Amino acid sequence: MERSSTSDTASEKPNPSHHSTGAVQMRIKNANSHHDRLSQSKSMILSDNVKVAEPINRHRRNLSQHNLTFADIISTQDPTVVEKEGYLLKAKIADGGKKLRKNWSTSWIVLTARKMEFYKESKQPALANLKPGYKPESVDLCGARIEWTSEKSSRKNVFQITTVSGNEFLLQSDIDFLILDWFHAIKNAIDRLPKEQRITSRNLEFKLRRSSSIELLNSLDTESKEPKPEHRKSLIFRLNYSASDTNDRNRVKSRLKKFISRRPSLKTLQEKGLIKDQIFGSHLHLVCEHEKSTVPQFVRLCIKAVEKRGLDVDGIYRVSGNLATIQKLRFVVNQEEKLNLDDSQWEDIHVVTGALKMFFRELPEPLFPYCFFEQFVEAIKIQDNTSRIKSIRSLVKKLPRPNYDTMKILFEHLKKIAAKESVNLMSTQSLGIVFGPTLLRPEKETGNMAVHMLYQNQIVELMLSEYSKIFGSEED
Repeated sequence: MERSSTSDTASEKPNPSHHSTGAVQMRIKNANSHHDRLSQSKSMILSDNVKVAEPINRHRRNLSQHNLTFADIISTQDPTVVEKEGYLLKAKIADGGKKLRKNWSTSWIVLTARKMEFYKESKQPALANLKPGYKPESVDLCGARIEWTSEKSSRKNVFQITTVSGNEFLLQSDIDFLILDWFHAIKNAIDRLPKEQRITSRNLEFKLRRSSSIELLNSLDTESKEPKPEHRKSLIFRLNYSASDTNDRNRVKSRLKKFISRRPSLKTLQEKGLIKDQIFGSHLHLVCEHEKSTVPQFVRLCIKAVEKRGLDVDGIYRVSGNLATIQKLRFVVNQEEKLNLDDSQWEDIHVVTGALKMFFRELPEPLFPYCFFEQFVEAIKIQDNTSRIKSIRSLVKKLPRPNYDTMKILFEHLKKIAAKESVNLMSTQSLGIVFGPTLLRPEKETGNMAVHMLYQNQIVELMLSEYSKIFGSEED
């Protein structure tokens, strides 16, 4: 508005509350200090040399005066755009940090910029939402981690997603290029989320709780600046009690230190038989040294039981047994020296095979030692079959004695399983898929997890197919 029109309007409609001046006074915030509450008065009748300056809003809630925040970042991305969708096998193994029993199911997965949604085998998830009470399971990718895993499942091509809230999911597909495509799509979605967004989503609840606590303390402080007389006694009592409580804690700490310093060593407890050596989770050579053999007794017992009543069982070593019973067998093996697998509680042969696979999976160093992993991978890449077999044979001969003897007995047993393929439907390829990641894995997982898994399966399959040439005493 021009100055002439402003003055005309002011003259036509005078304000009765202001007779001395025709100007309207306004308060503006002092721009020199961020916390100064003083104000200045200026007339709306401006001179020719004065330019109108728009007031700067310095309130903390004005996002235009600050860096991008969590809301700004979200606004730059459209969370409703579907980046990828399709069928995968899914298993939820943890909910809020609490472990769950693994249960695979086929799910239609929809990936957007910030989350993933799982639908129950619906090709049209939008229609599934129309069903009353139906809500798809959702995974927030903010701060999530994604990695390949072979320890959480005997299936091939499995990767794990871990969220900030403690939820864990396994996703799997037998098609190599499909699962690799999904892995990279999800990883790219996670990497695109800014670091500030992940931090904000992780600490949002804590910040809200903290702010609420501060407001509560402030409200209590404003209600009563001075404690009431009856409250003073309780305050003094609490101070005295806290001092005595500190003294008690110091005495307890000193007693615990004396007790810990006097406690017997682990070796002494083992010699007295109070603590027995564990079979599961121990190094292979330590188990063999304790038993004074080159093959663990538990491995021999499991192989004997499977060959006695499991060679003709459909899906032997592929079908999982009852996890609770397998854990019970694991406990018995660690606590007792004598084990009878013919007992009725171990009648399910899948429990025996599950325990045997668990034994090899829990070895701190796999049956194929870490230092041999890359050498075996390079050997399986050799194109000429004769040279490939010769290279594998040479590496096997270099293994430590417990590893070599245990491997020879195990592969001889698996060869008998494969010989019954027409009955149990377990070929050398199927056994390679089951035992590859269990027996052979790198010390540090890398981005080539899927490629390594393929080589692991091929190594086990070749050693089963060419068992006599690899483990035989005579040269080919």
